[in-house]
Amino acid sequence: MADLHFLQKLVSQIRRDIVRMVHKVNSGHPGGSLGCTEFFVCLYNEIMKLNESFNMDGQNEDVFFLSNGHISPVFYSTLARKGYFPVSELDTFRLLNSRLQGHPTTHEGLPGIRIASGSLGQGLSVAIGAASAKKLNSDPNLVYVLMGDGELQEGQNWEAIMYASANKIDNIIATIDLNGKQIDGSTDDVLSLGNISNKFNSFGWEVVSLNKGNNLSEILSKLIIAKKMTGKSKPVCVLMKTEMGNGVDFMMNTHAWHGKAPNKEQLKEALSQNKETLGDY
Repeated sequence: MADLHFLQKLVSQIRRDIVRMVHKVNSGHPGGSLGCTEFFVCLYNEIMKLNESFNMDGQNEDVFFLSNGHISPVFYSTLARKGYFPVSELDTFRLLNSRLQGHPTTHEGLPGIRIASGSLGQGLSVAIGAASAKKLNSDPNLVYVLMGDGELQEGQNWEAIMYASANKIDNIIATIDLNGKQIDGSTDDVLSLGNISNKFNSFGWEVVSLNKGNNLSEILSKLIIAKKMTGKSKPVCVLMKTEMGNGVDFMMNTHAWHGKAPNKEQLKEALSQNKETLGDY
């Protein structure tokens, strides 16, 4: 059984990491990172089967791809807190010659990163390719991918969605972060996505609705359901409703913090709202 107290403490610590990383260089994307913190904590600490050491091929383990690569702060913090690389390296976020660039890259060999991402709309295609490779290699493990809802405005996603169902790619779980916001405003105002559940269903996917995407227990239960739906000839999609900026009250209920760093006073306030720590870097 999951230790929810530890997981919640880890959520608090990762939030602290996110706001400190972005504040230091006055650059980055805290809103979506904070909104997906609980998801990353559950995925990497309870849901995925992971090998002790990182292998780029990801054979005989579950693999994860971050498609909306601008939320790299939460990804980096999660990987560091899981032991992929030293927590102290978080202090190099977005600096010249750092392995922790604003969007994840592969040329510096950062453990845990398998694709360069941030050019939106590409992650699902890569994940489907990885899932196909696992099938060819008789590897029973799963492929996970996280995408933003605004990212679904990219046409390549729909070709990939169609391909996955047509080819019975049933070892993939694609999670959509439904925070309803993107850099220019709400997704409804920029380009309405309509009924996403109906769309995925009509494209031949199984759909799991996760209406409390910032609740650890809810995330765990729905991801377990999603795992049980794999291996049955259909790809699986988790529609996860989150709040952008969750855990920092002045960053919530607005798209303003999609790509904006907190100043010194705002950093202090954000940290005061997330006091539980496992040890800052």
